[in-house]
Amino acid sequence: MDSRTREPGDVTFDFRALSARDKYKLLIGTVVPRPIALVTTVDPQGKINAAPFSFFNCLSADPPILALGVENHPDMRFKDTGLNIRLTEVFTVNIVSHAIAEAMHVCAVPFAPDHDELEAAGLTAMPGKTVASPWIKEAPAAFECRRHVTLELGKSRQIILGEILFAHYHADVVDAERLHIDPAKLDAIARLGGSTCSTIRDRFDMETPTLDDFWSQRQS
Repeated sequence: MDSRTREPGDVTFDFRALSARDKYKLLIGTVVPRPIALVTTVDPQGKINAAPFSFFNCLSADPPILALGVENHPDMRFKDTGLNIRLTEVFTVNIVSHAIAEAMHVCAVPFAPDHDELEAAGLTAMPGKTVASPWIKEAPAAFECRRHVTLELGKSRQIILGEILFAHYHADVVDAERLHIDPAKLDAIARLGGSTCSTIRDRFDMETPTLDDFWSQRQS
């Protein structure tokens, strides 16, 4: 089956005919920007692991649910994050700011299982308040999560949904009374296609119009 067709001003792809790699390339280049979760977990003996994931987002506020897309190794072995969550049922999502972007990339290096990624990256592990996995002191925000459900997608990937139990913020990031987050202080980065990342520093406001405003604008 031919996977692509060309028409004037248009190129289409039949995802049923694409390889897994080609589907991945199209998706990561198109569904952007994707927030980056620097996920900390522990194994049953308490050994810490840290790894970044850009297949990540918030799916629900009530209950408060975060989602991680975790892929297996090529030989189908679980990666440390996925295995640790299966064994301990907890994990912590640390939001990656521009200030810790390079440290986040260090955590993506394929170190041996006994190597401490946080130490290599110069990041500080802080004890969790409600879960065994630590949160990262340098992260502008961190969410302690309990595994809610795991969805198995074929042989190679799991979608892990976690319920947020506890949150940590740097004091200048959140207005504790109004619960407003300052995006400039959060200074989060996101993943684009390939190895390209972006910041959230270029922003604009768009307020949703009321129904009356909508019709008024259409008639003017």
